[in-house]
Amino acid sequence: MKVVEQIKQPIAHEMELFEEKFRLSMASRIALLNRITYFIVNRKGKQMRPMFVFLVAKMIGDGQVNDRTYRGASVIELIHTATLVHDDVVDDSLKRRGFFSVNSLWKNKIAVLVGDYLLSKGLLLSIDNKDFDLLQIISVAVREMSEGELLQIEKARRLDITEDVYYDIIRKKTATLIAACCSLGAAAVSPESDDVEKMREFGELIGIAFQIKDDLFDYGNQRIGKPTGIDIKEQKMTLPLIHTLNTVSNKDKRWLINSVKRHNRDKKRVREVIDFVKNHGGLEYAVEVMMDYKTRALAILDTYPESEYKTSLHTMVEYVIDRDK
Repeated sequence: MKVVEQIKQPIAHEMELFEEKFRLSMASRIALLNRITYFIVNRKGKQMRPMFVFLVAKMIGDGQVNDRTYRGASVIELIHTATLVHDDVVDDSLKRRGFFSVNSLWKNKIAVLVGDYLLSKGLLLSIDNKDFDLLQIISVAVREMSEGELLQIEKARRLDITEDVYYDIIRKKTATLIAACCSLGAAAVSPESDDVEKMREFGELIGIAFQIKDDLFDYGNQRIGKPTGIDIKEQKMTLPLIHTLNTVSNKDKRWLINSVKRHNRDKKRVREVIDFVKNHGGLEYAVEVMMDYKTRALAILDTYPESEYKTSLHTMVEYVIDRDK
């Protein structure tokens, strides 16, 4: 059995019902919109975010979920989908998960409007049901994701990024949404409890580990063995590179910055940067940091009694670190 299916097993019924509710939450009276949202729903990914919502809710709610849980999962998925549609416009991406993106099929103008529509549907789902606590969690996440993206763009222009700034970027850009899923799961079944903050922190730690794992893929996947160098080409400052910049001589630092700034399209030079970072301990350092975040996340999880939902969350944390894509 695939790991994701194994993780999903204790919430299989909820996930099935969720898909139905999620599809309905996108419905519109405009045929073009329905055609596009149908296209989006049928090309969904692993659905890790709603899985976090249901697993946390069932772990904290003694195996029970309620309508708020389904709404919370739908809101997070609507807003996440909206950000992906907008991201593809921003990045000028023609593909998403191996399929054509919305903007490549329907152009940027329609893609932006569809993203706005999904965002408003998510917000209204919370407002109509007076789930104001859930709405606050998700609104903070959206604000932080936008700030994280803008901070990254600002820093990429000057390449003057410290480790602290890097953590701030990935906490906002990636970790905040996973943190929102976990705190939403807790808030749906146990509003205003300590679990809401505990699970937010748990999700944030996993999200940071998840992003560091993504950074490592740029330097070659052990199973595939081939580095991509995409982050270097896009002048994204990732942890292996930042650590290396902070530990080498000024001469090597100048060469690295010059390579990323002015020679990031030169395949041979990008390959040299990758080898340099590998030879100067950049990857080992990033792996060490990632494992520390994983350990801290599991320590929070271990404060909860044993259950199949806790076991699935444990497997989820392991999967984030061990995945090969």
